[in-house]
Amino acid sequence: MTMNHRSILALLLLIPTLASCEPPKAMTAPDKHAAKMPEVPAGAEVATVAGGCFWCIEAAYRRVDGVISATSGYTGGNVKDPTYEQVCDGDSGHAEAVHIVFDPKKISYERVLAWFWDLHDPTTLNRQGNDAGTQYRSAIYYHSDAQKKIAEASKAAAQANFKDPIVTEITKASEFYPAENYHQNYYDENKSKNPYCRFVIEPKLKKAKLDP
Repeated sequence: MTMNHRSILALLLLIPTLASCEPPKAMTAPDKHAAKMPEVPAGAEVATVAGGCFWCIEAAYRRVDGVISATSGYTGGNVKDPTYEQVCDGDSGHAEAVHIVFDPKKISYERVLAWFWDLHDPTTLNRQGNDAGTQYRSAIYYHSDAQKKIAEASKAAAQANFKDPIVTEITKASEFYPAENYHQNYYDENKSKNPYCRFVIEPKLKKAKLDP
C-alpha cells in the first residue's frame, strides 16, 4: 500500500468519528451543570422537536426569524434530570430535543414545523447520519390540541417531499430537561474546534440558506 493510499484510508476511518455528535472530553464543572430554561415572554409560544443531534437543530432555529430562543435538552423519557451520558446510553427513553420559544406574530407554528422537515431526514428510524439510537429519533412534542392537529397535518403534507415513509412520532409534550451548559449554542461556540460542526452542521445550515 502506498503512502497516499494509507493517508486516504486513515481519513476514511476517521470520518465516522468526526461526523458523530460527541463533545470534547475536557470541560469545567460549570460546563457540566444543566442550563436554565429560557423565559417565555408574554405572547410568545413554545414548540418542542427532536431530529437527531440537538446541536444541528438548535443552531438552525437560532437563525430563524421570529425564534426568540432555542435550547438543547432531553425529553420523552422516564429518567428525571438526565445527564448526557445517561441519554447516550439509550436506556433513559429520552430524545435529544430542542425547546423553541417563538413569536407567533413573526412566525407561525406551521412555519416552525416546515423548518423541522427541512433540517433532518424524518424517514430514518432512530438515526441521523452516523448518530444512531432512540435518543436520535424524529419527534414532534405538542403542547396543545391545536398544535397536535397542526403537527399531524404538517406531517401528512411533508410526506409528499419524501420517497420513504416519515417515521416521526407526534407525542404530547412532557417535562423538558435542559442539557448541560456546554451543549448550548454549541455550533457557534465550537465551529472552529469540533470537526462535526464543519462536516455536519455547517452544510445543513448552508443547505437551508441559514448562513453560518
